[in-house]
Amino acid sequence: MKKLAFVIVGAAALGLGACSGNNQDAVQNVELNQPNADQLNELSNQAAMDANAEAAALARQQQLNEENAAAQANVVNPKEADEQNVSGM
Repeated sequence: MKKLAFVIVGAAALGLGACSGNNQDAVQNVELNQPNADQLNELSNQAAMDANAEAAALARQQQLNEENAAAQANVVNPKEADEQNVSGM
């Protein structure tokens, strides 16, 4: 049994050894698919501009929400006003 396991492991090692990691075609294909530094810089600049625009829009929305909440705080609820009138009777 040990001899059989040794033969199987040896055959697997020889089979994997035949697979060479120095395949120049695969290396060139990977290099062709990679963006260059200028493309990466442009993508990062665009992402930063998008993030800044989104942050400005969120800040503006927050400001509008606060203004709306302040305006709503000063409005008298008609039901409350009616209750005040009824309680005087």
